[in-house]
Amino acid sequence: MSQREEILSKVRAAIAPNGNHDERRKNLRTAAIAKADGIIPKLPESKKAIQARFEERAVKADATVVFSKPREVANNIAKYLREHNLPSAIRTGDDKRLKTLLRGYESLLEISHGRTYGDDMVGVSHALGGVAETGTLFMESGKDNPTTLNFLPETHIVVINADDIETSYENLLEKLRDKYGAGEMPRVLNMITGPSRSADIEQTLILGAHGPLRLHIIIVRK
Repeated sequence: MSQREEILSKVRAAIAPNGNHDERRKNLRTAAIAKADGIIPKLPESKKAIQARFEERAVKADATVVFSKPREVANNIAKYLREHNLPSAIRTGDDKRLKTLLRGYESLLEISHGRTYGDDMVGVSHALGGVAETGTLFMESGKDNPTTLNFLPETHIVVINADDIETSYENLLEKLRDKYGAGEMPRVLNMITGPSRSADIEQTLILGAHGPLRLHIIIVRK
């Protein structure tokens, strides 16, 4: 027996000591789809306190945050673009929530739909939810909110419903499981905390190194 065969033989013996590979696969699948509770740090419990914590953590990660009524979302986007000397042209996906919020404001914003190929300065997306623990956004992939909008435009504006902000990753992942069902997930789930950054060069923090230079979050309260 060669050294390679000897090593592989030991590995096989370790992962299936009784030779029952089917039973091991069954156990692994059961463990993979099980909803085990982990240790979650103590965080605020009231909705407003959770939202305030999300805002605090997102701002600490160099994002900007504003709270908005549904009817004021388009005006808040336009205001942000003016303040940063950006064009009024934005690109969104086919998200129905965004279409409802922006309907009737075509004279204020020039809206294009579909994924971007890198020639749009401003992308607008709707988040699945947010994590108050770290100020992180959960972004599903798909035609409603194309992944390219998360990374290619220089400015990324994300709209999120206040009620979709959870205390922890575990709580938001539980909602995701409920939406898709056991053993299923979206093809891509991006977790975004602040704008793109890098300190690879001389340990100097540079924003926009590998993605958006700016991340602006609009939290919608009814």
